[in-house]
Amino acid sequence: MSRNGSILKSIDWLTVGMFLALSVFGLLNIYGASYDFEHTDFFAFSSRSGKQIVWIAVSLLMGSIVLLIDSKTYDILAYIIYALWIVVLFITPFVTRDIKGSLSWLVIGPLQMQPAEFAKCFTALAIAKYMSRYEYRLRDLRDMIVPMMLLIVPMFIIMVLQKETGSALVFAAFFFMFYREGMSGYVLLIGAAAVFFFILVIRLSVVSLPFGTGTAGMLIAMLLILLIELYFLFFTIRMKKEALILGGGVIAAYGVSCLLLIWFNVNFDIASTVIAGISVLYLGVLALRWRHRELLFLLLFSLFSVVYCHSCDLVFHKLLKTHQRERIEVLLGLKDDPSGAGYNVNQAKIAISSGGFLGKGFKQGTQTKLQFVPEQATDFIFCTVGEEWGFVGTSMVLILYLIFILRLIYLAERQKDRFSRIYAYSVAFIFFTHLAINVGMVLGLLPVIGIPLPFFSYGGSSMLGFSLLLFILLKLDASRVEKMR
Repeated sequence: MSRNGSILKSIDWLTVGMFLALSVFGLLNIYGASYDFEHTDFFAFSSRSGKQIVWIAVSLLMGSIVLLIDSKTYDILAYIIYALWIVVLFITPFVTRDIKGSLSWLVIGPLQMQPAEFAKCFTALAIAKYMSRYEYRLRDLRDMIVPMMLLIVPMFIIMVLQKETGSALVFAAFFFMFYREGMSGYVLLIGAAAVFFFILVIRLSVVSLPFGTGTAGMLIAMLLILLIELYFLFFTIRMKKEALILGGGVIAAYGVSCLLLIWFNVNFDIASTVIAGISVLYLGVLALRWRHRELLFLLLFSLFSVVYCHSCDLVFHKLLKTHQRERIEVLLGLKDDPSGAGYNVNQAKIAISSGGFLGKGFKQGTQTKLQFVPEQATDFIFCTVGEEWGFVGTSMVLILYLIFILRLIYLAERQKDRFSRIYAYSVAFIFFTHLAINVGMVLGLLPVIGIPLPFFSYGGSSMLGFSLLLFILLKLDASRVEKMR
């Protein structure tokens, strides 16, 4: 059998079929989102649908080339491609112009390219190459240093220099892969706690206490930290005596604070922070005495949480840009701005809800035709699905995405070498993160940060970037099949 025939037989055609289905349905929705009575030609290159057809064709051509390249090439050249692309990412903000507050687009003649869309693929290859070394095992934080550096460098350039927060946040998808490869679940716990504490402190920072002074946000945050300490001491580390001492001390300290209200106006922000600080010192004493690994983690987690909670206000009001802060305020219900920061999400909800069960029909969306939703062919393409295809259409799209991502996880799990498995899991979680953030953003469950829906959103960079991710995985998987014969 010829080499080309062997490759064709080894490709996972089910995944290719889902890629084509998503791309074609995405194309139809791009046409529906950009269609008007003056521009009705589906194939016209001047229209967005016509351009998207070209990008899909280019993606298929690129995918074919990727499948013809020896799979070992991606392993051998991983570091070189990564390094070259870091240079491209670094140069981009200095040679481009500001486009909607972003410095992330390279303009080459009539074409525009966003290097960040390809950086995810090359970062996945570099991390997979490093973590697939024979002697490498992900056992503790020291083993995370190099992979984290490979991850942080492009994230920093994209977020700080290119001013593309959304594209940078997608790199958090790699932490799911790290967890699959042996990273402690405590790292994910820290990440989840950071998000939760930020929302809690900011959302309840405007709620004053009915007693003394201070805010409900800081008081509840400090109490939660103390409860986590007690839970870990009692149930996980099983130091029940020490847990009871800590719990008794906390109750006594808060009791004294409440008693002082008779004579003084107690600031519970300060009081709760002092109590949490004393608990951290207590954990420090226990850690020095027992040198228990989980006790050391609890100490560091508590210290980090106390400091972090007090830095949330600084980050929110001083480091975030005005439009980012306003979007979070609208999401958390701190601000009602239907004509400003909340306009996109508000119109998106109207568009989706107006579709009802079966939708208004292809090209019949009134919210779409009257252009109420900005960026409806790109970041908010899911609105068109909801308005024109209704609950049935959106459910089918989400089910197809779910099957697609589960299939990628299945492909990752059946890889025999670590390089292919690590890369495959990275790809699966990148697609999952894009889907979760984009749909969550459109439904008003997450802040608007502007990232594309894979194979649906209009744009050449995103289409080519996602296709490159996928077809390299398909090539690695096909090589595994070929080796088994």
